[in-house]
Amino acid sequence: MTVQLQDTKRMAIAQKLADMKAVQNFLISNEQKFISATSDPDIRDRLQSMLEDDRKNLGIIETTIIQYGNPSEPNSTTEQTLKQAQKMMEDSNMTLFEKISQHELLKHAQVMKGLLVHKAAQVVGADVEAAITPLNTVNFENRSHQEQLKGILEVLGTRELTGQDPDQGVWSRVQDAMAALSGVFGSATSRAKDDMNILEILYEDHRKVDTLFMEIENTSDAKKREEFFGQIYKDLTAHAEAEEEVVYPAIRAQLPKVQHLYNEQAEMKQLLESIKSSNGSDASFMTQVKQLKEMVQHHVKEEENDMFNKFRQTMNEAQMQQLSKQFKEAKSRIQQSMAS
Repeated sequence: MTVQLQDTKRMAIAQKLADMKAVQNFLISNEQKFISATSDPDIRDRLQSMLEDDRKNLGIIETTIIQYGNPSEPNSTTEQTLKQAQKMMEDSNMTLFEKISQHELLKHAQVMKGLLVHKAAQVVGADVEAAITPLNTVNFENRSHQEQLKGILEVLGTRELTGQDPDQGVWSRVQDAMAALSGVFGSATSRAKDDMNILEILYEDHRKVDTLFMEIENTSDAKKREEFFGQIYKDLTAHAEAEEEVVYPAIRAQLPKVQHLYNEQAEMKQLLESIKSSNGSDASFMTQVKQLKEMVQHHVKEEENDMFNKFRQTMNEAQMQQLSKQFKEAKSRIQQSMAS
């Protein structure tokens, strides 16, 4: 019997993350249309700021999906809901007020999906919580957007009903509501930049696998050991192959020992396959997992002490962010290939 690489709980969360990505793309499309449809400078500015947040948050969701390591497709219900919403957004008989009302409902659904993912992560494992931490920013900003959309709806609705503007106190109420959210969501704040650089991405990968090793060591349940190892197998395989495709070639000229890193990862892959062919109740299972942990920790120490310093010495932030983009694209492609 071999280790089962698919964990139904993790795959359910993966599908919810795929739902969030699909909805996020639709929100961005809507906001672009709303900006073109209004001449009110205050509303346009608020929608433009919202659009910029949502573009950045799409990147955060995409990064979270890759860090999570379990690619999936959106739920068919979500796809159907978005098709229906698309028809409404294209209906010339619907007013801007009615369309933004529907948009606000989608924002609410997006918030609930994000919060549900966090609650599920607390049940499934610490590695899941670590992978989805960036969603805190997305959840906070979507709730903030809801309050802004309520203010926009008050303005548009009053104009449609009376032909006059509402009391301008609407915007101060919106700001008060947004400020109150910071207490609900804690210290969640927007990232100062659009993406993590390559060192931050690699560091997060390293910490996630540390967490998985800790989880596998802290349980005597053979099935849970297999579930945790299944995630280790997928994460380390995709991480290593993406590094060999993107990261190591980028630093080879500055790091003479880079071939040593290739060799270590080749040994790691062999051990991964060996463990995969066993099961959590085998006498050798935990012995091999311990060996893998020691091998990975040694490899990580060499990367973070030597390779990371070379990157800092030879690349600026923009170059490291570009390398991060290439690494994530490669890793996502590898994950999709492994899942098919």
